[in-house]
Amino acid sequence: MTFKQTPDPAPVPPAVSAAGDRRRWFALAIVMTAAFMDLVDVTIVNIAIPSIQQDEGASFSQIQWITAGYALAFAAGLITGGRLGDIHGRKRVFLVGIGGFTLASALCGLAANPEMLVASRILQGGMAALMVPQVLSIVHATFPTHERGKVFGLFGAIVGLGAVSGPLLGALLTEWNLFGLAWRPIFLINLPVGIAGLVLGSRFITESKAPRALKLDLVGVALVTLGLLMLLYPLTRGEELGWPLWGHLSMAGSVVVLAILVAYERRKSARDGSPLVELSLFKVKSFAAGIAVQTVFGVGLGVFFLVWTLYMQVGLGWSPLRSGLTGVPFSIAVSTAAGVSVQKLVPRFGRKVLQAGALVMAAGVLLYIWESGRYGLAITSWQMALPLVVMGLGMGLIVAPLTDAVLSQVPREHAGAASGLINTVQQMGNALGLGLVSVVFFGTMSDRLTPAGIGPAYVDAFQNALGWVAAVMAVIFLLMFALPRRPAQHVEGGGAPDPAGEREPALV
Repeated sequence: MTFKQTPDPAPVPPAVSAAGDRRRWFALAIVMTAAFMDLVDVTIVNIAIPSIQQDEGASFSQIQWITAGYALAFAAGLITGGRLGDIHGRKRVFLVGIGGFTLASALCGLAANPEMLVASRILQGGMAALMVPQVLSIVHATFPTHERGKVFGLFGAIVGLGAVSGPLLGALLTEWNLFGLAWRPIFLINLPVGIAGLVLGSRFITESKAPRALKLDLVGVALVTLGLLMLLYPLTRGEELGWPLWGHLSMAGSVVVLAILVAYERRKSARDGSPLVELSLFKVKSFAAGIAVQTVFGVGLGVFFLVWTLYMQVGLGWSPLRSGLTGVPFSIAVSTAAGVSVQKLVPRFGRKVLQAGALVMAAGVLLYIWESGRYGLAITSWQMALPLVVMGLGMGLIVAPLTDAVLSQVPREHAGAASGLINTVQQMGNALGLGLVSVVFFGTMSDRLTPAGIGPAYVDAFQNALGWVAAVMAVIFLLMFALPRRPAQHVEGGGAPDPAGEREPALV
């Protein structure tokens, strides 16, 4: 049973329609699980780093590469991964990605030394770059327009859950020390999930690809990979290396390389219509504005989540498990607000919901600053719950409808390229945010802290960093004026044509 384009959306027998509906929702559960697996894997390692360092005798540089290697391979490969899905089939590339991700997870869990772990993490990031862009592409190509709001509401809930589940799951698995394996279960837990995703995905996901033959733009792949690595590598390791001159030159040079990429892609598009980066997407107002918001939003989240972890575990001296449990109200709030915003609020109030989310999140950040200042080192997890819930509600109002808005008017044949760009700018924003941490957080501390001065210094630095996060939310509020006022893609009923002029896929 497959989806295909039909000129006339003829009535479908109820039994067949129900079966197809089940297939679609099974497929959604599979790709969402893969997205959750990636989100968790980004953060789960941070909690286990002390255990890895002790068990493997890893140097500080190797520890940096265990986290940075994944992020760099992931960010550099996302645009290419998305385009490969458009060309060779999103289902096929997704299955290759989830299979490779599972294999890389096994290699991480069985790593005999730090060098093998670093190499396996780089492989894992590369496979995630094949897997993750297909998630939004498959949703965009499989679900009719009027159902995508509900689907992106679920996606937002998954994002909220994944944001804090990684540290909590990492803390539990490390403290339990299952079978005496110490930190290794944080990677091995991906094996049963990945194998199930591979088997079920091959059965339930419907194949889709660009309607006309495309070729992979190898020059574009080389340029985008080089440009992103020149930008992200210095940002990722700048603080550790003391922000050397070559790092600044590399970041400046990345702008030149990316400018060459744009010029080349413009010529490539005119010559054979098969560029790696579909520049025509930026002529779609909702896409261009949404990409700008995604980038800035990534900066704010990159700053917040790192300084929040440092504040609780180093400044307040809390255990990883307590820190992870403290984030549960935030996760619940994001998941709840994400579902309500897309399904109930955005269809009625449009972009005002996203702008309200930016203001609500800013209010939660300011409340957190006030509570941190008032209670100091004596603050409790319960006292943090209120600002975290307010922040979570604000984030939930943004994250799901924003993804929906960015993709709403993208033609189906470019769904993979668009998804790769969305994920890439998120990663770039996060990397920029992590780079800013050295300025807005560590930059406020003295180089010589006594043991007694660590806690107060981290509290002050946390408040300063959160002030920057609040400013980022204000910038996002203003950028959102460029988004469409109303979500034109939300259509009641079925079989409506999408903004690209194509009919929704009918089930036969």
